[in-house]
Amino acid sequence: MASVVGQIGNPGQANYAAAKGGVLGLTMSNAKEFSSRGICVNAVCPGFIESDMTDELSDDIIEQVTKVIPLGRFGKASEVAGLVKFLALDPAADYMTGHTFNVDGGIAIGA
Repeated sequence: MASVVGQIGNPGQANYAAAKGGVLGLTMSNAKEFSSRGICVNAVCPGFIESDMTDELSDDIIEQVTKVIPLGRFGKASEVAGLVKFLALDPAADYMTGHTFNVDGGIAIGA
């Protein structure tokens, strides 16, 4: 698991962005290293997802954030889980490795 912040950054989160960016590099390196063993390695990058943490945000902050999300809302945990389930269990994902998949409502394309 990584984060869209590892791709686009976020003010006040340089340490978090660097850590998640490192996960993206690790994903590509491990995909190359383990592919000969039939192991696929991918990263999932959630954006703003409804959670206890986002429940504590003020209405002002929520409004500011949703303005920069093309779909205009926070994601749901089930939407992230659905992608993880697909990558982990669906045979259709068996030829996918070394990639980053965003579940972010499009926030990365607006950055």
